Amino acid sequence: MTERSARPVRLGRHAVAALVLVSAVGLAGFGWPLLAGADSGLAHAEDAPWLFAVLLVLLVGVVLATIADSGLDAKAVAMLGVLAAVGAALRPLGAGTAGLEPMFFLMVLSGRVLGPGFGFVLGSVTMFASALLTGGVGPWMPFQMLSMGWFTMGAGLLPGPDRLRGRGELLMLAGYGFVAAFAYGTVMNLYGWTIVSGLGSGISFTAGDPLHENLVRFLAYCAATSLGWDLGRAALTVVLTLAVGPTLLRALRRATRRAAFDARAEFEARAD
Repeated sequence: MTERSARPVRLGRHAVAALVLVSAVGLAGFGWPLLAGADSGLAHAEDAPWLFAVLLVLLVGVVLATIADSGLDAKAVAMLGVLAAVGAALRPLGAGTAGLEPMFFLMVLSGRVLGPGFGFVLGSVTMFASALLTGGVGPWMPFQMLSMGWFTMGAGLLPGPDRLRGRGELLMLAGYGFVAAFAYGTVMNLYGWTIVSGLGSGISFTAGDPLHENLVRFLAYCAATSLGWDLGRAALTVVLTLAVGPTLLRALRRATRRAAFDARAEFEARAD
């Protein structure tokens, strides 16, 4: 069996519906302050537990839908558990130092091999496990889980999962990791920006202001507060993807082939 036969987990209609639903809930959770009136009272700290509870239910739904559509078994869940544990262990190695977070490159490569459905679950579970490991549990955690889920799912949606290999694939993954690392930081900024007060008038969020005015201030906020941090994360993701990517992709695809995620049980009538 060649390396090309190790395919990502396929998404069926049930898994797609579950991913669309969880993404819609996530977008609403991130974006509702931008559309709220001046007297609405922003309460991310209060809505986070509800978002977390809904997210856990929907994550289970994504897993069950993917299993139902693809016939996956306990081996796939075990592989996700191992990758989530490794990712959670990698995060503290660089977090807090100029945005250098080595877990991001692992999420890119894992999402590419496992596909978007399980990639989303892997990213979310990894962020949850790392929060427990580092004591980073707070109202921001469900938002981090959603952002990392989208980050990993995006790698699974990249073109040519069955055909593109070698340098071309590696450059595509590195490019995606660079852009998506900035996107992750930008999305998380949206969560924090709406609840931080006392910023300069040119970058503060103002509830009830027109959407385009708040978006202009948001871009200024990102440039002033997190551009350097996001650049460090993006650069490290590119370096590790190019340096370790070939070896890790081969290992992940080998494990996927041996686990036979694509195999479906077939039964034949016994002749008496």
